[in-house]
Amino acid sequence: MTDDDRKRAAQSILEVPFFRQLWDELEQAAINATINARYDDHEGRQAHAAEARAIRRVRERLVNLSKEVDTTASRRAPA
Repeated sequence: MTDDDRKRAAQSILEVPFFRQLWDELEQAAINATINARYDDHEGRQAHAAEARAIRRVRERLVNLSKEVDTTASRRAPA
């Protein structure tokens, strides 16, 4: 898959209103679960917060791909 193919695919995914609504709902559910976790359920709270962060990262990645940001640098191993 070429970089241009990736850009077009990311743009088409982001243009689907259902995609945005679904991911908004998933993120909100993870945030609510984090907030409403029992006060002594530290692992559960951490898991829900990690889920919310992962959802945000997926969306950020798609936005970056759709804007044709150079993603090759993020794929390289640190020197």
